[in-house]
Order: sequence, then C-alpha cells, then structure tokens
Amino acid sequence: MRIIGLACKGYVKHFYISAEKQSGPSNRAGQIMRARPGGPDQARIDPRAPKAHDRAMTAFQNRITRKPIACDIGASADIRAAFANLAPQLTDLLAAVAGCSPYLTGLMLREAAWLRTALAVEPETALAQVFVNLPPTPLDGLGAALRQAKRRVALLTALADLGGVWDLQQVTGALTELADLAVDLAVKALVGDEIRRGKLPGAATAATAGGMVVLAMGKMGAGELNYSSDIDLICLFDQDIYGENWSEARAAFIRVTRKMVAMLSDVTADGYVFRVDLRLRPDASVTPVCLSMAAAEAYYESQGRTWERAAFIKARPCGGDLGAGRRFLKTLVPFVWRKHLDFAAIQDAHDMRMAIRDHRGLHGAVGIEGHNIKLGQGGIREIEFFTQTRQLIAGGRDPDLRAPGTVAGLAALAAKGWLPQDVADELASLYRAHREVEHRLQMVGDAQTHDLPNTSAGVARIAAFCGQDDASFRARLLARLARTTALTESFFAPGMAEETNAPPPLSNAAMAIVQGWSSYAALRSDRAQTLFRRLRPVLLTRLARTANPEQALVALDGFLAGLPSGVQIFALFDANPSLVDLIIDIAGTAPALARYLSRNASVLDAVIGGAFWAPWPGPGGLCADLKAQLDAAPDYEAMLAAARRWMKEWHFRIGVHHLRGLIDAFEAGKHYADLAGAVIAALWPQVGAQFATKHGAAPGRGAVVLGMGSLGAGRLNAGSDLDLLVIYDADGVDTSAGSRPLPTRLYYARLTQALVTALTAQLPEGRLYEVDMRLRPSGRQGPVATSVNAFRAYQTTEAWTWEHLALTRARVVAGDAALGDEVEAFRRDLLQAKGQGASVRADVADMRARLAAAKPGAGGWDAKFGAGRLMDIELLAQTLALQNANPARSVERQIAGSAAPVSSGTAGKMSVTDQTALLAAYRLCWRVQACARLLSDKPLELDDLGEGAAAFVLREAGAASVAEVMARLQQECGLADAVISVHLNGLG
Repeated sequence: MRIIGLACKGYVKHFYISAEKQSGPSNRAGQIMRARPGGPDQARIDPRAPKAHDRAMTAFQNRITRKPIACDIGASADIRAAFANLAPQLTDLLAAVAGCSPYLTGLMLREAAWLRTALAVEPETALAQVFVNLPPTPLDGLGAALRQAKRRVALLTALADLGGVWDLQQVTGALTELADLAVDLAVKALVGDEIRRGKLPGAATAATAGGMVVLAMGKMGAGELNYSSDIDLICLFDQDIYGENWSEARAAFIRVTRKMVAMLSDVTADGYVFRVDLRLRPDASVTPVCLSMAAAEAYYESQGRTWERAAFIKARPCGGDLGAGRRFLKTLVPFVWRKHLDFAAIQDAHDMRMAIRDHRGLHGAVGIEGHNIKLGQGGIREIEFFTQTRQLIAGGRDPDLRAPGTVAGLAALAAKGWLPQDVADELASLYRAHREVEHRLQMVGDAQTHDLPNTSAGVARIAAFCGQDDASFRARLLARLARTTALTESFFAPGMAEETNAPPPLSNAAMAIVQGWSSYAALRSDRAQTLFRRLRPVLLTRLARTANPEQALVALDGFLAGLPSGVQIFALFDANPSLVDLIIDIAGTAPALARYLSRNASVLDAVIGGAFWAPWPGPGGLCADLKAQLDAAPDYEAMLAAARRWMKEWHFRIGVHHLRGLIDAFEAGKHYADLAGAVIAALWPQVGAQFATKHGAAPGRGAVVLGMGSLGAGRLNAGSDLDLLVIYDADGVDTSAGSRPLPTRLYYARLTQALVTALTAQLPEGRLYEVDMRLRPSGRQGPVATSVNAFRAYQTTEAWTWEHLALTRARVVAGDAALGDEVEAFRRDLLQAKGQGASVRADVADMRARLAAAKPGAGGWDAKFGAGRLMDIELLAQTLALQNANPARSVERQIAGSAAPVSSGTAGKMSVTDQTALLAAYRLCWRVQACARLLSDKPLELDDLGEGAAAFVLREAGAASVAEVMARLQQECGLADAVISVHLNGLG
C-alpha cells in the first residue's frame, strides 16, 4: 500500500527557477517588487492615488476573457450585490464564480476589503504585495499571517484563472511561490527558535537554517501546485556541520520539522496554509521526519527505486539552506540519471500504473461520473508517466531532457527527436485541459480531490464551472481521455509485432544453441528472462530471413554469450524493434562486430538517442563534441570513462555505416582516423592538466603529439592501433615548478606515459586504442618523449632510411600549434635533404627483402602482406615521397607526386601507366583489408566467409563473385609487384 501511495505523488509542468529564486524564497517578494518600475514603495496600493488606481483597474478587467456559468443563482446574486460598485466585468466574474463555488464565495466575503483593493491593480502587483508583507512576521504570529496570505493568494489565483487573466503556468506558479515562501519562513523561524533555546550545538545560524534544507518534490518541485494540492517535502540536514554532536542536532531538526508541519497543516479558525506530506523521504515507514544528507544519500545509492528516480526529476530546494540542498541533489545525479539509455524504466512505470489502477479499482470502461481525472485511464498521470519515463530513458545522456515538468519535458523531448513535435504539442494541450478540470473540481469546496462528481447534477456544476454546457463538457472530456490513452498506452506495453507468432522450426544443431541460452549470464535474473521470452521468437523469426540462418544464429549466440547483463539490452530491443533488425544484420554479416557489440552493448544507445544516421561531423565537430563530454565529467577518471563510451559509439557507427553501404572503405578509413585524432586532441590537454596538478605546468613551450603510420596518413581500419611520437621543447627550462617537481626530460617522459595510459588502460568501459611508440628515435631503446633539438640532431645525423620513410607520413595531431609548425617545417626540410642520398635505393630494397622474409603473406585474401600488396605499395609510396621531397602523406598523393612523362628510370619518377597499376592494386587491397578487419578479428578465410559477409566484400570490391575478387587480387597485385621491383631496382 505504501509504495502505491508514494507512486501516486504528483509530477507536473516545468517551473523555471530564476537566479533570484535561487537566492531564497524569503527574498522573493522583494525581487518581484524591485523588478517593477519605481521599486517596492510605488508598488504598494495607495487608495489616495486615483489615477494609478484607475489605470490598474482597467488593466485587470480588460484582461478577462472568460467566466463560468453560475449554477447557484442565489449565491451569485448575493455576491453581485456585495460588489455592485466594481466595474461590470469584475462584478460579472465574481457573481459567476460565486454561483459555482461555495468555498470561493466564502473567501470573497471574508476578504472583501482586500479584494476590492487587489482588483484595482494588476494581479501580479497584488500577488507581490501579499508576499512582501510576510517576511517581518515574528514566530508567534507567523501561522496566522501565512493563513491570511493563503486565503488571499487562493482567491486572487482562482479569479485570475477563471477569468482567463492568467494561464495555467502562472496559476500554478503563484501557488508554488506561496508554498516556497511559507516553508522557508517557517523553517528559518523555527530553527532560530531552537538556536535561541540552546537546542542546536555549535555556531548554527537561522539565516541558513542551521544546515537544514527542505526539498520540494512533485508538483511543488516543478513549480506547478494544483489548486488544493498538498505539498510533498523531504527534510534533510548537513550532519558534517555538527561533528560528534550530529545526533543532538538531528533531534532539534526533527522538532523543527514537526512544528513546521503543524504550522502549515493544522486547521484553525483562520484556515490552513498547505497540507504537508513527508512520505517521499527515504523509507518513510521507519525513518525520522528529518534525516541527515549522508543517510539519505546512502539509501538512494543502495536501495533507490525507479519511482524515486522519477520523483527526483522535480526535486529542488525550497527552504532553509538552499546551497546545501543543491549540493545534495548534485550527488544524486548518477542515481536519477543513468549514463546509458534506460529502457528498463518503461516496465517499471507500466507496473506502477497497473498497481495504482488495481489499488484504486480504476480498470474498466471510462465514464464521466466518478472518473479520476488524475489517476484514471487517459488522465493526468498517464501523460506525466509517459513524459518522465522517456526523460529517465535518455536524460542521463542528454542533460537538456532533464526538465522538471511535464509540458517543458514534452517540449525538450520533441526538440531532441524523442517525440514527434505534433505528438508533444497535442499531449501538452491535453495536459493543460486536464489540469483545468482538476482545478475546477478542487475550487468547489477546497477539497483535495481528482474525482468527478458521482451525480449528473454534480457533473453539470463542473461543466458550468468550466463555462460549458453539460453535453459539450462530457463529449469533450471523453474525447480527451480517449486521445490521451491512444497516445500513451502503446509506449508502456508496446510488445513485439511478432511475439505471438510461433518461431520457425529449428535444426537439431540450432535447437542445441537456443537451449543453451538459458545458462548465459545475461539471462540469470527473472526480469531478463521475462523480457527475453517476448524477444526470442522475434529473434528466431528474423534470423530465418537471413541469407544463412545457421551462421547468423552462431554469431547471435556469440553476441548473447558475451553480454554481462541482459535486462537493459533486452528492454532496449523490446522498446525499439528496429534494433533487432540491426543486430540480426550484424550477426548475419560481421560476427566480429557482433562480438564487439556484446562487450560494448551501450553503444546501441547512440543508435536510438543520437544522430547515428546523420552526416559525418568531421574532425572539428568530433573534437567539439568530445570536449563537451570531457568538460562535463566531474573528475579525471570520469573523463577517461566518458571518452571510452564516446569513442566506442562513434567507432561502432562507422562500422555500421560501412557494413550497410552508407560509406565505402575509403570514407570509413578517413572516419576512423578522424575519430582517433579527435580522441588524442581532446585527451592531451586533459592529461596535461591532470599531470600538472602534481608536477606543475609543462616546462618551456610544451609538446606536440605526432600521428605516424596510418594515423598520420589519415586512413585507419576498424582494428588499427595508433603509432605515436611525442616531441617537446623545454626552451632551456631544467625542471618543472609543481609541488613535486621533475627534471624536464623525466617530466615529458612521464607525461607521455600518462597519455599512453589514458589511451590503453583497461577500464570498465574498455580501452580506447592500442598504442605503438616504436617509431620514436632509437626505437625501444630511446626515450618515449624526445626534445625537439635531439629530434633534429638524430634525424639529421643518425636516423636510418626507414626512419626518414616513417616521417613521410608524420602529422601533428595535438599540442602546441607553434611547435607543431616548426616540426612540420623541419620534416619538409629533412625530406628535401635526405631523399637524394645514394644509399636510399639499396636501403629500401634491403628493407623490402627483410619485410618479405618476416611477413611473406599468405596470398589469397591477405591484402596486407605479400608482394604487390598494401605494405609493399606503401613502402614504395613513402620512398617516392622521400625522393621527391613530397610532403603529402597519403599513398595516392605520394604516388601522384612522382609523375614523369615516360618511365625513364629517373630517381623517384614514374609513368602514368605504372601509377595506374599501383593505385589499382592499392585500392582493391585497401577495400578488402578494410572489410576483413571489420568482419573478423582474425585473418579472413574464404571457407569461413558467410553469405552476408561475402555480399559485403563483393559490394565493396565491385565484383560479381568471390572468385572474381580473388582473380583480381592476384592479377593486380602481380602487376604492382612488377612495378615496385622495377622502380626499386632502378632508383638512383
């Protein structure tokens, strides 16, 4: 029962808290008044100022756009007579309201003098005046003062609402403003009393409520209290302020909380302020009414449930120590907002909805009499759950979705593509209409009710209160309830289109695989098994449609076996059936990618929640996106985790786009290189900043990171590691200046190691890349970071030809821009100086022979190693670039830079015919190699190539059959081998 009751707490529209509001409710009235021309003194109502009086009165009465239809003619006539001296528009409104609401009639008569004055000015001014008069009230008179304020705000708000002067947000905002102010004044006054009586230890002050904060939850937290709402509060205190005396402080804060509840909730001759509900606090049945923040945080970390996460979407500090409240809510961000898409929340919300309906007996056909506009089918709660559940799903990835209210939440979801705009707009309209009916129900007698009357006469009164005749009201309300159900119901119980279909018959081998699924880690929990029972027939049905179902089933089995947990991923598939097609496509084509996906299932979040199918953003867009992710991380370890999640999503996206033919192998190669470059460029300054906290800023001018090999050339494949080189310029500085200073050489060596660790460390999110630094001067024997002077000297006097060849592909990817320019200028000068040496031909020929002996190549599908294949062609291209002092880094541009009219044997020159032969072989080899590394993390074997994989390779190669690809590889690589042999032997 308790869970159901807590689950019924309100969730409403977004309330934007301005900077003034953050300063505390007790200052709020002053802020409102100062915002008006002339300051607070001129805002006061002065009956001796007739011109201002007339101007303001005109403003109010001219804003009236509607009014109810009076039911009680006698009550209406009495009020008309009592306020006959007001303008006709005002008298008509008051009389119509009195004819529908005994409660408001009583308020009009009790507050008649104030009401006449309030209606003489703009309602915003009258509201501000109520607030500005409250803060000086002493404790013994505060309860009565707050009750008077409540009567006046309730009356003014109702009239502005019923007359169409204020919209829903203004109405609920005014009620929330009062609640905030009442809570803050009560808490601070009561804490002050405890301090005066010596009941709070230490140096606690009333100004910050001694470290006590009150969190507004539900409708109050969202700034959208309904007309007769209770207020849901959680009371906490900062026990760290009190040290060993924290239990004594807790006793005082428990007394404060109880007295605050009584001050606000007790019904006296003056009425009440707000009914207070404290049941949203952690484990409310056994915990005190005010808890320490540490105890609350420990509860949410260990026991918090989905409904509590949803409740905290709307939580905000409203009274007491607001700063402490904001700090506490910040600690709960990981609890409320999960870092991965949380589709399991859908089932939780659905179960909660059903529990509420069961508890209140709200199943069955929808009628008007007795229908609960909040909890019944098609009611307010349906829209709130629909919105909040979607926010919980994706809000961990996108903070823009964390709007605390329903209407603002719908708008945010539509803006980010989670809802069609027309659906969001229609649900917002339905929500506002439902809330207006809710308010009319409560205005009749100030009852906290959401049930329509059980009699036809009662319904007719509500219809009149809404300004409608009975028949129109009934028809419109039923239509809205039905439309709400139609828009929201399928989200909570979407099912699978094929879940009731029998799966296709399986062979004995396939049946054995499927039966083995029950033992996998992903299916250990009851929740995962329930989800998978719905999912399994869909998977098997769609597997049967693949080119080779048995092979696809084996790959899918590998995917399922690798999942550490199944609830989230199965819930993701259950809510997004299109993802099943993607998984089957991958399983039927690229088993290696399926295995990668099982180890990194969170990358599917990007397919649902990001611009997965949008155009490639380029290096600049990637760097900016990753920088934003890193800047949002709370610490260095979180940065590394965020970088891994981000990189894996983009890496997966490239593979899927390549697999589905949206990009080809060359575009994929560039995208992989863009991605790696963005990771290094974004991480390098973060690594440096973290390192500097211990050892001081980098000595001298800093360092640059060079991408070598394929990264430098701007073309990687799905399995590439990164060849890196770090060059620094200490500029004469011998040591760093931090708390733990290091000699310059050691500083940069350890900084480089920190970068390598940041890239390669195996965290729960995996690693980013494997890193190879053997291309540094002196290889493994040399320091991992090299000074720019040592680098120049080494390359000029000691480096071997192969090291000069490596520099033909070097590219600065991160670090100081000016130093990078110098390194690039030196690289170009070095190519000019070293390319014409007499030993180049012999060195390269010897190198080629050594490579052929070490990596002879297996022929067939091996596109990388072997005569006339990738490494062989790249070696010649680098040699040509060196001999021609060509700064280009890509194979194509290095070969193009060697053009000669004829094949004359001139050093570094090549005929168009030879260029064409080399490039044809290179392009085919690259396409095959790029496919191979995406399809498998092992050498590609012809006999193991499934139908889907074969189709992928054939599409990429532009061939009709596997045999054609094999024949072309042999022929074109043979021609390339001949060209390479001739040119290496003839280079002089």
